[in-house]
Amino acid sequence: TFGGSLGEVAGEKIVKAMEFALKTGVPIIGILDSGGARIQEGVVALSNYAKIFRLNTKSSGVIPQISIVMGPSAGGAVYSPALTDFVIMVDKTSHMFVTGPDVIKTVTGEEVGFEELGGALTHNKVSGVSHYLASDEHDALDYARALVSFLPDNNLAEAPVYDSDTALEITDSDRRLNSVIPDSPNQPYDMNTVIEGILDGGDFLEVQPLFAPNMIIGFGRVEGRTVGVVANQPAQMAGTLNIDASEKAARFVRFCDAFSIPILTLVDVPGYLPGTEQEFNGVIRRGAKLLYAYAEATVPLVTIITRKAYGGAYIVMGSKQMGADFNIAWPTAEIAVMGGAGAVNILYRKELAAAAERGEDVEALRASLTAKYTADVTSPFLAAERGELDNVLEPAGTRLAVIKALRGLRGKRDELPAKKHGNIPL
Repeated sequence: TFGGSLGEVAGEKIVKAMEFALKTGVPIIGILDSGGARIQEGVVALSNYAKIFRLNTKSSGVIPQISIVMGPSAGGAVYSPALTDFVIMVDKTSHMFVTGPDVIKTVTGEEVGFEELGGALTHNKVSGVSHYLASDEHDALDYARALVSFLPDNNLAEAPVYDSDTALEITDSDRRLNSVIPDSPNQPYDMNTVIEGILDGGDFLEVQPLFAPNMIIGFGRVEGRTVGVVANQPAQMAGTLNIDASEKAARFVRFCDAFSIPILTLVDVPGYLPGTEQEFNGVIRRGAKLLYAYAEATVPLVTIITRKAYGGAYIVMGSKQMGADFNIAWPTAEIAVMGGAGAVNILYRKELAAAAERGEDVEALRASLTAKYTADVTSPFLAAERGELDNVLEPAGTRLAVIKALRGLRGKRDELPAKKHGNIPL
C-alpha cells in the first residue's frame, strides 16, 4: 500500500514496536520495501523518520538490530538500515540509494541503472552497506534466523549456549591443520580451513563475505558458546590490510564487544596495502578504527598467529600489547617489523651492491641473508621469550588451546575509564 512509503500512522507503529523491543530487551528485525517518506504528508512523515533514526541509535549496543531489505528503499528509508547492526539484501530485487537514477541524471547528467547504483550486489561487494547477499527472500530470512541463533537478546544477556560434544583430545581433524601452511611464505592458502578446524563442527556463519574479502569476519561456536572470528585471508590480496578491511573488522569487533561475545583473531598479515589510492582515501584515519576497536574491547580476546605478522598490521590485529588475553603462535609464524626480503634489501643494501660489483651471485647472498634474518629476528620463539606470546604450539593443538583459553576467560572483568564516550576516528 502506498508503495511502502512512510506516513504518520505507519511511522508511529514502527516507533512503538522499536520502543517495545528496547524496553523488553529483545532483538528487532526490520523488513523493508519502501519508497521513503510519503510526499502527501509533508513534515509529519519526516519527523517519524527522525524518531526511528534516534531509536536505532539509542538501541545500538543494547539490542541486536537486523534489517532485511526485500525491495527498493530510497531516501530516508535507507538510513535506518545503515544504523542497524546487520543488513541483508536480496539479489536482483533489493535496491538502496539516497537519490535515485532519475534525480542523478537531472542534477549531474550521469546515467546509471537501479542495479548498478544501489543493487544488492553493489552494496555487498562495493560499498559494504550490506552484510549478506541472499539469493531470494527465503534465503534472506534463513540467514537472519541463523544470525539470531548466535546473538544474545540484549547487552545484559548471554548468547545462547548449545550442547557440545567437542572432543577434548587432539583428533585426526586437528592434525590436518599441521599441513595447512605452504612451504613457500609467498604461497596463499585459505584461512577458512583454519577457522573451520577450530570451531564446533566446522560451522561458521560468515558476515560480509563479498566485501573486503582479504578480511574474514563471522560467528561460530567453541564448546557450544558463541565467538566472533576476525581473520586475515591470505588467499585474497595476500591478506593485506586496507581501508575496507580495517573498517569491516572494526565495526564487527565493536559489535562483539557491545554484546559480550569473545573474539578469536587469526593473523597472517604482511602489512598494509601500499599505494596512493589508499593514502589519499585516508588509510591512516580509517585504518585507525581497527586499532581503536581492539584497544577499547573488554571481552575475552584470543589471538592465533599462523604465519606473517609484520609491522603496524601485526599490532592492529589483536596483539598482546593491544589488550589480547592469550596470544598463541604456530612455529611457522614470522613476527617482525617487516618481512625478511624487504628487511635484507634495506639492512644489507651496501653488501648486496658490493657483491654485484664483484660479479658474485647476488641472489644467493640475498637468500642467505634472508634466511639468517628470519632465524635471528622473526622467530616466534624469540617473541615468546620477550613475553609477546603466551605459547608457541603445533597447529594440531590450536583448537584445544582456544577451548582452554576461553574457559579461563569466562569470568574476565575489565572496565574502561569513566567517560561519556570516546572519539573514534570516524
